[in-house]
Amino acid sequence: MSSEVARILTAAAHGEFPPPDGATTVVPQPDPRDAGVLAFTAHSVVFTDADPEWVRAELAATSADPLSASMHPAFLTALMARTGRLMHTIDLLTVADALPGPPPLELREIEDPSHPRVARALQFRDEVRVWAADGGVLVLGRGVAGRWEAAIEVDEDVRHRGLGRALATAARHLVPGGAVWAQQAPGNARSVRVFQAAGFRPVASEALLVAH
Repeated sequence: MSSEVARILTAAAHGEFPPPDGATTVVPQPDPRDAGVLAFTAHSVVFTDADPEWVRAELAATSADPLSASMHPAFLTALMARTGRLMHTIDLLTVADALPGPPPLELREIEDPSHPRVARALQFRDEVRVWAADGGVLVLGRGVAGRWEAAIEVDEDVRHRGLGRALATAARHLVPGGAVWAQQAPGNARSVRVFQAAGFRPVASEALLVAH
C-alpha cells in the first residue's frame, strides 16, 4: 500500500490515529475503484478525486457540527451526485493483526471464479480467495488501498455454535502477514460481536462509494 489512504490505514492498524481536532483531511483516491469517507474519533478523511475545495465547502454547508458533517446524509448524497457513484451503507471498520500457524478449523478453498461468493467479492476486491467450512464461507481479498479484507457467512441452521468466530479468527491466520480488516453494519450486532470476539478492534466508521 503506497497511497495517503494506505498510510492512514496502516497507522490506524498500529493504534496511531489522526489528531482528534474536529478537522477533515481530503486526499486523492488510492485507485480509480475506491472512494469514500473514513470517520475516526473527531477527525474525518475523505478520499476522492473530486475538487478538495468543493468538498470543504459542502462539508461547511452541510452541518454546524464538524464532527458529524462527513457522515451526514446530505453530504454523502452530494458527494455521490458529484462523483456519479453509489453508496450501500455506513459500516463499522475493524482491524486485527495476523496470527501465526494454521486456522482453527478445516477449510476447503473454492477456486471456481463463477462461484457466486467469488464473483461478488471480485466486484469490490482484488486477489480474492474463498474458503468453505461446514456451514460457512470465508472471503479474503485486497480492498481499499490494497488492504486485506475479510468477510464471512454462516448458514442459519448452524448459528450460535461458534462458527462465525472461528471463521473470523481463521482470516487472521490466512492473511499473508500484517493486518486484516473487516467491515460490519453497526445494526448487525451479531456480526459486530463475532468479529470483536475474534480480536478485531473498532477503528472508524466507513462509507464506501462505488462506481455504477
